[in-house]
Amino acid sequence: MSPLSGVLGEAWALYRRHAPHFILISFVIYLVVAVINALLSWALGGVGAFIGVIFSVFGMFLLQAALVKAVQDVRDGRVDLDLRATIAAALPYVGSVAVASILASIGIAIGFVLIIVPGLILLTFWSLIVPHIVIGGSGALDSFGRSWRTVRGHAWNVFGTFIVVFLILIAVQIVLSVILLALPYGWRSFIADLVSGALVAPFLAAVVTLIYYRLTAAHGEPAEPGAAGYGAPYGPPPPSYGPPPSYGPPPSYGPPPSAPPQYGPPPSAPPAYGPPSSEPPTAPQPSEPPQYGPPPGGSGGGSPA
Repeated sequence: MSPLSGVLGEAWALYRRHAPHFILISFVIYLVVAVINALLSWALGGVGAFIGVIFSVFGMFLLQAALVKAVQDVRDGRVDLDLRATIAAALPYVGSVAVASILASIGIAIGFVLIIVPGLILLTFWSLIVPHIVIGGSGALDSFGRSWRTVRGHAWNVFGTFIVVFLILIAVQIVLSVILLALPYGWRSFIADLVSGALVAPFLAAVVTLIYYRLTAAHGEPAEPGAAGYGAPYGPPPPSYGPPPSYGPPPSYGPPPSAPPQYGPPPSAPPAYGPPSSEPPTAPQPSEPPQYGPPPGGSGGGSPA
């Protein structure tokens, strides 16, 4: 099964759950890009329109820098970064995103001018440069190679997914144009581009970010620097190098004493110095006084002379 199976449904569920947060970020940034694009077309005509196309592609990548950070933030189910915090978190990557997006815009535009096919190939293989910068921590130039390696092997699935997303964008623009038909063409086009961009750009960012997470997992690579896991279930488990080393039981210096040492059998009874008597002891009888001679008045005696 393709690692991108069901990615549009997952992106839609994520977008619908956090739509107010995504649309607010998208509208604020997209308004600036749309105003500059309209001014270029109005001031320079066809040349301005061509420059506006390149700037729109650049603006799309620049917008994704904040939206990718927002999608990364809400993947755990809650919004930890508000509008200001999201823009602040994306600011350190603006330089790299700007360089990479300008180079990608020029390369894709040249590819479309040639025979269209090279432009589609570059658009597909370079579609993950912003997630590689914002989430993966890549540099501006390094992101091209890493995006190419991540998409490789799944290019047709990535291309088909983006075709569906761009068809959704075109359908939204058509519906808005019909709704705004009473307005002049310039205002109708401007408002339709602004509203459709603000509504669809977050969904596109969600799709791109989820594709990045799924394909990095499919290649067995960590999606974020210092990530401990490999992003199951789409990727293989991390390699096992065998059980952890065992150094044996702790050293034993003899059996533990089970009882205090005995230096002889314990006395079973108090020592006896004679056989026990069955009769109770009697008190000793007093002996007769000592006799020193015959009693007086006896036969053998007489009165003294």
